[in-house]
Amino acid sequence: MFLSVILTLLPIVLIVFLMIKKNYAADTSGVIGWFFTLVIAFLFFNTSVEAGLRSSIAGIIASFPVSLMVVTSILQITFMEETGALRRVAVFVKTFGSREKAVQIMLINIGAGTLLVSVGATPVSILPPILVALGYSKFIAVALPAIGFDALCTFALLGAPLVVYSDLTGTPLVQSARVFAKFLPIISMLIGFGMLWIVGRWKLMKEGFAPCVIAGLTNGGMAVAVSYIPFLEGGVVLTGVISGFTTMIVMLLYLRMKGQPIIDRTHLTDNDLKIEKEMSLLTALSPWIILIAASFAVNFCPPVFDLLYKTIAMPVSIIPGQVLRTRMLWNAYTWVLISTVVSIIFIRPKGGSLQATFAKWIKRAPRPALSAAIFFAIAFVMNNSGIQNLGSAWKIVEPSSNMIWTLAQGSSLAFGSLYPFISGYLGLFGGFLSGSEASTIAMFTKYHLLTSKLLNVDPLIVTAVTAIGGGLASVISPAKLQNAAATIDALGIESQVIKTAFIISALITFVASVMAMFFA
Repeated sequence: MFLSVILTLLPIVLIVFLMIKKNYAADTSGVIGWFFTLVIAFLFFNTSVEAGLRSSIAGIIASFPVSLMVVTSILQITFMEETGALRRVAVFVKTFGSREKAVQIMLINIGAGTLLVSVGATPVSILPPILVALGYSKFIAVALPAIGFDALCTFALLGAPLVVYSDLTGTPLVQSARVFAKFLPIISMLIGFGMLWIVGRWKLMKEGFAPCVIAGLTNGGMAVAVSYIPFLEGGVVLTGVISGFTTMIVMLLYLRMKGQPIIDRTHLTDNDLKIEKEMSLLTALSPWIILIAASFAVNFCPPVFDLLYKTIAMPVSIIPGQVLRTRMLWNAYTWVLISTVVSIIFIRPKGGSLQATFAKWIKRAPRPALSAAIFFAIAFVMNNSGIQNLGSAWKIVEPSSNMIWTLAQGSSLAFGSLYPFISGYLGLFGGFLSGSEASTIAMFTKYHLLTSKLLNVDPLIVTAVTAIGGGLASVISPAKLQNAAATIDALGIESQVIKTAFIISALITFVASVMAMFFA
């Protein structure tokens, strides 16, 4: 048993070594780790080459809600960047410069950050320059956007991680959202206090207590409302959009109640004013307005939802006996692509913008998409290791020849009743490793299902706290922090951010893990 556990963990250890010691990128480390997983499955877990390759392909297809969303969202954000739409949006966000620093932090990083990441934009690319313009240090401008949206990271990319969780656990979307909702009000508040501590330590935490609590309860509370109120259930994949928007509105109302100005244009430069004149805000927002409108229509109109989600599920079976429902016409990536194309009518890109968009997209999209997909492939190889072709179907005949079964047995012996607590930190590790909550879910779900059954704990809670840990890893993800630092010419500062952010993410993960012990 001990040797089997060591062999199962070797690919993960290799990936960690390549990323930390050799500074390999996540996609490169992932591909090497995937190949090593295949070799170990073949040599030690009675897995044929065909089974390994079929599992890899199945994993890549299962990653589509994330990997194809990455591809299409990068296309959309690149198009908005090249046409000037993104600059116009940035100028608008920049006007939320109030005299209440705590409110400003909640408004921009939790409210706008959650909203941006939910529609496929990247807060770590958009918000750092805005924060610098508002007078924050480069250290703070890198750290805050990377942590602000983490509580609702499950609903990023129009709920892509939630869809993966639902598919891999076999739990309906609404029920899946309810599992996560248990954690989110508390986690959102803690993230708010974490940001205040980064900016002004205990003094700002005390001064910003009220807006932090209000923003956290609003952001997480709306996630609870969407999953439990029947009228809102249909839009569960839009939870991040609803929560982020509502948080912004509530913070603006808070400013109004205190007699503070909602819009502060004193930070705008001459260049900002020029950008405002070149394009209206509605035009600049048209890709996201179309996307959100289409998403509401698809999810809140029962006949359309039933048609695209259930009737036209587009199932594929790479491994006989295992069905993957791709739902390509329902999934968000299709509508991101459609909204981008339709928005051309309103934005009317100038000559060369479309060519520049396509050229940048070709350079930017493949590696992040590969990074998202390859960890799904690794997970599926591990999940299906030991599977045999029995003629009528493919099945795992001997459980001990399955890598995930081996890990489950070892974990149940090693951790016992503490397993739900440990799971949060497994998620933090997985998120740091893969840079993605969805990939973290893919890597650990079957493992949690088996181990939870052995220990008689709630597997949905265990998997959910792992996912939350994976989301909290965003603030210690080298790739995300480097991205943020690059936007303000501060490369190298990410190492300083990680030292501070690690303490915050570890403490919040501790709270989530304690909650998981209680719930599970």
